[in-house]
Amino acid sequence: MGLFSFFKKTDKVGTDSAIDSKELGQESNANETELVETKLSFHPDWEVPQEQKYIFSFLANELSPLKPNQLSLAAISIEEDPHSKAWNVKAFVRSSLNQSIQLGEIELLLLDKENRQLASKSFNFADLGTIPAKSARPWVFTFEKSTIAADEVPEEGWKIAFNLISLRGHQLELDETWKKQLPEEQQEVLKNIVKDLPKLGKNEVNFTGLQAKFQEDESLVTSIFIRNGNTKAINIEQLPLEIVDANNQLVAKGSFRLNPVLTVQPNSTKPWTFIFPKDLIQEGDFDLSRWSARVTQKN
Repeated sequence: MGLFSFFKKTDKVGTDSAIDSKELGQESNANETELVETKLSFHPDWEVPQEQKYIFSFLANELSPLKPNQLSLAAISIEEDPHSKAWNVKAFVRSSLNQSIQLGEIELLLLDKENRQLASKSFNFADLGTIPAKSARPWVFTFEKSTIAADEVPEEGWKIAFNLISLRGHQLELDETWKKQLPEEQQEVLKNIVKDLPKLGKNEVNFTGLQAKFQEDESLVTSIFIRNGNTKAINIEQLPLEIVDANNQLVAKGSFRLNPVLTVQPNSTKPWTFIFPKDLIQEGDFDLSRWSARVTQKN
């Protein structure tokens, strides 16, 4: 496998980062309360030399017990590749479940002792094989230089963790004013719309039209989904915006200053209303059966 050379006698187990198995869609044993000791487990395709077995056993014995129904990543150490500058992160993948599990694509984060993000990358956990019940499987996660946001390997206190924001899936975020004004049935409708929208790319911010209607005073009221595919919240202070109809004809154009600042939480979609007064609307007949909202460059 080529990974045994990464593990050394001088290695020590560091910070453990655990989550409830429900976060990964795994069934739990809700009635259990006693702490769970995890036993060392190797990938079935590995042929582990005896000396490496000793090293792995020593490390596994340092692991603290887990609460029931947890999945955990126990940090060991990071080695930087001198040529590619990639970080090879050694860790135990642990489970305190009573049954074996198979996992799929999961984004992992490297965090320093202050919980600041150092790196992020998605890994296919199918490569680890089936994780047995109540076990700890050693693995090396390679973060290429392009996935690293730090200048140097962190000192003690760092951890490798599941990205809970990506695990929970993209969600609808409603401002308190929307929650008060919309009945629960309409909130459910919005949730379903958000669920059916095309998946966002990583770090993508998208503006999707929801509803547009001319008022008696000839203003145009638009409701727009602001979609945040980042793992961090975004803050919008000013938004230069234009509305285009089904025939790609410019309907309205203006710039909106948002006070207080409009915050959209990570991996979330927030609907917001923008009203274009008459003087920002173009002359002509418009087809709003289909329309789109576009962010323009500030003048």
